Amino acid sequence: MSPATAPAPLRFSVLGPVRARRGEELLNTGSPQQRALLAALLLREGRTATAAELIDALWGEEPPSQALAAVRTYASRLRKVLDTGVLVSESGGYAIRGLGEDALDLAAAQELATEAEKARSTGDLCHARDALTRALALWDGEVLAGVPGPYAEAQRVRLQEWRLQLLETRLDMDLEQGCHAEAVSELTALTAEHPLRERLRELLMLALYRSGRQAEALAVYADTRRLLADELGVDPRPGLRELQQRILQADPGLAAPSSPQPEPVAAPVRPAQLPATVPDFTGRASFVTELSQVLASGSEGHVMAVSALAGIGGVGKTTLAVHVAHQCRAAFPDGQLYVDLQGAGSRAAEPETVLGAFLRALGTADSAIPDSLQERSALYRSVLNGRRVLVLLDNARDAAQIRPLLPGTEGCAALVTSRVRMVDLAGAHLVDLDVMSPDEALQLFTKIVGEERVASERKAALDVVAACGFLPLAIRIAASRLAARRTWTVSVLAAKLADERRRLDELQAGDLAVKATFELGYGQLEPAQARAFRLLGLADGPDISLAAAAAVLDLPAEDTEDLLEALVDTSLLESAAPGRYRFHDLVRLYARACAERDEWPPSVGAPPTPFGQWGREAAMSRLLDFYLATAAAVYAIERPGDRLVEHLEEIRYPGLSFEDRHTAQDWLYAEANALLAFVQQCAKGALLRRAVDLLWVAKDLAESGANSKQYEVAAVALRDAADAADDPRSRARALTTLTNVHLVAGRFEQADAEARLAMELAHAADDLAPRCWAANDRGIIALYQGRHPEGEAYLKEAIESFRLDRNLAGEASALCNLSRIHLAMGQSTSAVELAQQGIVIYDRLGHALRGANGRYALGLALTGQGRLDAAVDRLTEALEVFRDSRQRLWEGMTLFRLAEAHLVGHRPAQAAALTEQALAVLRGIGGEWRRGNVLTVLGRALSGLGQPGRAEACWQEALGIFEQLGSPEAADVRLLLTPSATV
Repeated sequence: MSPATAPAPLRFSVLGPVRARRGEELLNTGSPQQRALLAALLLREGRTATAAELIDALWGEEPPSQALAAVRTYASRLRKVLDTGVLVSESGGYAIRGLGEDALDLAAAQELATEAEKARSTGDLCHARDALTRALALWDGEVLAGVPGPYAEAQRVRLQEWRLQLLETRLDMDLEQGCHAEAVSELTALTAEHPLRERLRELLMLALYRSGRQAEALAVYADTRRLLADELGVDPRPGLRELQQRILQADPGLAAPSSPQPEPVAAPVRPAQLPATVPDFTGRASFVTELSQVLASGSEGHVMAVSALAGIGGVGKTTLAVHVAHQCRAAFPDGQLYVDLQGAGSRAAEPETVLGAFLRALGTADSAIPDSLQERSALYRSVLNGRRVLVLLDNARDAAQIRPLLPGTEGCAALVTSRVRMVDLAGAHLVDLDVMSPDEALQLFTKIVGEERVASERKAALDVVAACGFLPLAIRIAASRLAARRTWTVSVLAAKLADERRRLDELQAGDLAVKATFELGYGQLEPAQARAFRLLGLADGPDISLAAAAAVLDLPAEDTEDLLEALVDTSLLESAAPGRYRFHDLVRLYARACAERDEWPPSVGAPPTPFGQWGREAAMSRLLDFYLATAAAVYAIERPGDRLVEHLEEIRYPGLSFEDRHTAQDWLYAEANALLAFVQQCAKGALLRRAVDLLWVAKDLAESGANSKQYEVAAVALRDAADAADDPRSRARALTTLTNVHLVAGRFEQADAEARLAMELAHAADDLAPRCWAANDRGIIALYQGRHPEGEAYLKEAIESFRLDRNLAGEASALCNLSRIHLAMGQSTSAVELAQQGIVIYDRLGHALRGANGRYALGLALTGQGRLDAAVDRLTEALEVFRDSRQRLWEGMTLFRLAEAHLVGHRPAQAAALTEQALAVLRGIGGEWRRGNVLTVLGRALSGLGQPGRAEACWQEALGIFEQLGSPEAADVRLLLTPSATV
């Protein structure tokens, strides 16, 4: 089609009635429900909406019986109206793609608002006001007018609020430029339309005062105060009260606008996460130029550039991407982000996890990072707005995995590598990376091996690179082996690569081509190196430490490091960090295949060893022993005197020892991901009992909050495996770990069910350790559920069991828990005495962490007695230890208990601050029940501060939580919400 006959571009509007235009032609968008579907897709800005999401958007909780058919009908009708390829079907849903710049009025408004913010920050108020005025002009009456459905209503509220914020910003700039009189009339109308919006009234007061109308300005404040008191029962916010005082005092600072001063901004964080580029990068000149030009277009602010490299494993996608990224670093001065998405394996990286790491790298505090994928992705794009950042997304699984990770703003660019061609990644520049040309392959080989050795055997060198299929990884492996062996000739290497049975047939079999390429390097390893390669690929987990690798290989750390570094040199292994190593996903699979093929039990007549020196089972057993022994050492140093470590399964291979608990904690958290993945892998056969014990002694990972979800997955897997094995001992212990998981998460009914069964199985297996701890757990669960007499009975049983086991630390734990039961039963004197008994035991054992639990219990008891200063002292002591030990759950709960103590002492301001801290710390851990309790206390503190509106909001949220959980605390919150309630 010639340019003269090309159709006019599509344009859409949502900041008013939902409309679609082709040029000046208004298109028929159908019924209100059909327009609601169009609006839902437009507001997702190119992201796919599933059919279920669209049904929920259009009809909410009561969709018609034929809702799915209706959605499909609406989509079909819209597709006929719009241009070809605009409304696409994808993954059982729909998306609108391929729109031009400013095709959607909302996107144009967002761009203008960003432009205004940048102009204002540089002091260009005229430009900023003009941009905001143009943005506000895009609104055309009611947002999404006439569009039904809950999604439209929510978006209508959101966009109307945003418009008011933009309007307030523009009016503020009007006053900064001295347009006081002009602003008064507009502000008068706006305050009438939005009488409870204090910022508008503040601007009106300032405009009136600067217009010489001081009495009217003060009258606005009086009206506002009276209105807020009548309607909301609150006083004006501090900013408004401060402005009234300044007007009364005729503050000279209000007389005339001062030149706007940019607010001090913290130095932005500029991440530099790119891996090192290889010094011998060779060839690929056309690709480097092509990709550099595409990325440069993004850095110049024309568009957010996305390039996606696709090709078979080993073709050099990552090497090329990293090289190009380094070449373009100067074009992205605000930083470069990198992540390996592990898309080739069975456990690809989750986008929300990656976004969390990216946000931290960009300077976002943990407490500010939201939980959901959508919120993290939105915050990520907001943080990148106005920055020029390059994002390298390596080893992606598919387009769905990376869409939330794309910056989405001009000035940024993304470079993606994957085994699959991402044809469904809208707007991406796709690059299919093939093998090297013969000349490039020979250049790479020569750079690694050396010009002198290759020049004398050029034909043999060509034979080598041809045998490698011109695949860069295969060439690098082969050349590195030759470079490390000065006695070999190139011809010797070529002869070793000539066996087509292991090479050429497999090179033509899709993904097996990668496996065949790895075979070329593997076949030239020394026997010890090959054994290390095979065995190190057995264990699940993102990486492995040097000490753990030494256990797998049953070798001293020094010899193990030599082998691992040799494997790194041949590119079969990567050095993730000092002392840590990882396989590429496909290389790990290949290593396991080698182990299945090449690892056999010791031959007849070989000297016996506890588990056999060779073989896969022996390697896995040694690694499990190492993890169990080391985690037990961490447990013992954290909990001196706790006899659980003496009830563990027998092990043959030693672990690490630690001089202090901080070093021990560092090891546990550094190994958390690898350890928990390996625990799940060992949920079978002869490894099961030790795997269960390992998870038990690593319980800090559940309580810290950092690894709670992964720990729970492992606990469920072990519980299921123990059930299948019908092993009462393993079942009792696995259920004990799962009880702890549910306790941490606030799922008390599930926790009690698991603990009850654990007690029964422990008795059947005559296993004292889980019997003790399950009784202890049931006591604390009964406390949380208000079953105090039952809880007292369980804890007394636990104390007797711990004493039978001579477990002083366990006895102290049960005593402190019993203290809390007595306090709940109104027996504060005995509660104090029991907690003090527990502390004496803990202190005698040197048990700092659990001693903090004792002081926590004592602080509660002292609060109950009204001895508030002593209570605050004990709780503060506990808080310091919990923070030092990275125990987020206990840190958050101690902040909560300190708030309770301050509230009893009529110090609501301190209580409110502490509860806010508690909510931040407990985010993502502790469960909804604990959150409900914290919100209840926060509401009481806010009520004491004269903020009844916020207090009621907290109580309403808490009530919703308790009602959903069926918790008895709901009755107490209802009383707080009654008009006559006092706090």
